[in-house]
Amino acid sequence: MKRAVVVGTGAGGATAAKELQGNYDVTVLEAGRAFAPFTTDTARLETLKKTGLLLSEKLVPLLFPAMKILKTEESMVLVRAAGYGGTTTISTGNALRMDRHLRDIGIDLDEEFEEIYREIPVSADHQGKWHRITRRLFEVCRGMNLDPRPTPKMVDFSKCTRCGRCIFGCRHDARWDSRRFLKIALEKGARLVAGWKAQRVVMRNGRAIGVDTSAGLRRRYVPADLVVLAAGGFSTPVILQNSGVPCEPSLFVDPVLCVAAEVPGAGQDKEIQMPFVAQQDQFILSPYFDFLSFFFNRKWAFPARDTVSLMVKLADSSTGSVSSRGVDKPLTDKDRAGLQRGVALCREILKGIGVPEEKMVLGTINAGHPGGTLPLTRDESTHLHHKRLPENVYVADSTLLPYSLGNPVILTIIALAKRVSKICNRNISDF
Repeated sequence: MKRAVVVGTGAGGATAAKELQGNYDVTVLEAGRAFAPFTTDTARLETLKKTGLLLSEKLVPLLFPAMKILKTEESMVLVRAAGYGGTTTISTGNALRMDRHLRDIGIDLDEEFEEIYREIPVSADHQGKWHRITRRLFEVCRGMNLDPRPTPKMVDFSKCTRCGRCIFGCRHDARWDSRRFLKIALEKGARLVAGWKAQRVVMRNGRAIGVDTSAGLRRRYVPADLVVLAAGGFSTPVILQNSGVPCEPSLFVDPVLCVAAEVPGAGQDKEIQMPFVAQQDQFILSPYFDFLSFFFNRKWAFPARDTVSLMVKLADSSTGSVSSRGVDKPLTDKDRAGLQRGVALCREILKGIGVPEEKMVLGTINAGHPGGTLPLTRDESTHLHHKRLPENVYVADSTLLPYSLGNPVILTIIALAKRVSKICNRNISDF
């Protein structure tokens, strides 16, 4: 049987492993280890916050090892996950279909999305569970003609306790993450090699023959007839460049900036995260309790239970780069103008629930949807294989996206990975 190596266990990697195993003998490489939810109570962290010891977001991995932090030169905080399930384990479970840019270049993923809806529980029927503050925000947005809509979620709401801690990992197994697809792949016979980081794809005569990995000072070579890279928008480009495949300086990250205020008894810290979304031209607006800003931004001085926060998530310009030296991601004038427009709308929404503008504070700009450094073009719409790649190397993550979605990306990445897997299964004799 032909051997396939899949790098990563997030949305793209776990999907590819599940779809390829059986046609190929699949080895899954994961740099991290088993994921465990962060169970420390918010009240205890608030007590720690009051001591002044939470000086920097770079302390996050000490508290929660599954979350990794990097800061850009402009102090934007970049967030990623390390461990089984990748970033899906620290997501809010949003299931928005966002493939317009792909359709614009000729990629039709209708079939794949239909498969996803059969395999993953997706529901937007959760308005009955919203807290009063969320209902008020929704009505204000509707009154402002922002067309707010309940967010489809990959959540079993019969299990959801509305603890508000989705980004720390779901302790109640209510929210779907890609470890479920990984489990299926392993049950079908795939092998998981954890704690080994893929460094480069080894080439011979223009074809991949395996992957070099490392664990500390140890080195390990994994042979392969097919390599599928799905290590995420910050890692896949580094592996490619280490392998002699140049990427583009076209990184996007979907920056997030929140506007917060004190509303006694709001309880948003124990609410469904991002319960509704208002789509705008360059960004989306959504209620979102920003734990990163709450614990590390000194302006957020009010108690968690009394905090109301609105998110601006921006579709940013493709102007950054990723290399083994790190991430370079400036915000353009257009990006900053977009954030300012989003913040202005957030202020108007908060005024609509009775918050004086002088009582509002901004959060810390952060981001966690990197991609776009090996963007697909119309020429690649049928085979999803970038012309720079060896014929037996594919990418199955957000690195392929031609533009920022400015929206949650998990569902779209799963659909892309499904299509890539079908192509690899169909062309197995070529590998």
